[in-house]
Amino acid sequence: MTTQNTTAAKANVTPAPILFYGVPEGCSFGSIVALEWLGKPYRLSRIEMPEQVSSEAYRRLNPLGETPTLMTPQGQLISESMAIQNHIAAQGIDSGLGFAQGTPEFDRLNQMLAFLNTSFFGAFSPLWYALEHTAEGSAEQQLLVAHAHAKLEQLIGDGPWLLGLQRSAADAYFAGIARWNDFHRVLKRSDYPRLDALYRRLQQDPAVQFAHAIEAQQPTQGSGALVDQLSLEQALELLPAGR
Repeated sequence: MTTQNTTAAKANVTPAPILFYGVPEGCSFGSIVALEWLGKPYRLSRIEMPEQVSSEAYRRLNPLGETPTLMTPQGQLISESMAIQNHIAAQGIDSGLGFAQGTPEFDRLNQMLAFLNTSFFGAFSPLWYALEHTAEGSAEQQLLVAHAHAKLEQLIGDGPWLLGLQRSAADAYFAGIARWNDFHRVLKRSDYPRLDALYRRLQQDPAVQFAHAIEAQQPTQGSGALVDQLSLEQALELLPAGR
């Protein structure tokens, strides 16, 4: 990214949020999908794990050294996938990405995001820990993943999407986590027919394919909402004074 591009980004008439996404295999994948579905201008900053994510430079954005982080056009920093997904969803109520607070649909979305953020995500955490410490996942750890899949299979019902007939931010988040089974190969997703159908449906979605290409740094054309890609150093220059 050139200095000229950074200057152009600063001068953009419509400031766009910046999503700091982690690679490889970050759960922030789902936030890219959600931003693509939203279709409003946004920017990306690639954060390599574990090198950059644990750096002092990145901790200026996220003291915990975790991805994703979202910087709003006003310079507000939002961390944690559930919070970011809710922030994006609130801007996409008209398209069904999110729902008005206080409605049953809003509560249902939060319930699903909470399950994905705790039980489903958490089931894979011991496997990532074992991998980082060059150990093999135990049978007990693998059982946690199967248990989380079985619970989610019950929660989603008969609709094509997690909440029924309309895709939502929950489906975007699911896309970023469910793929971890392809990496760890813990179970046969076909043993969970509804989840398997949802996963296959998402793999055909242009936003999901776009997110895969972004992570792999392959040429791709998405919705057109992505307006720039910044290095961490360039993004830090856009922080409000005093941060």
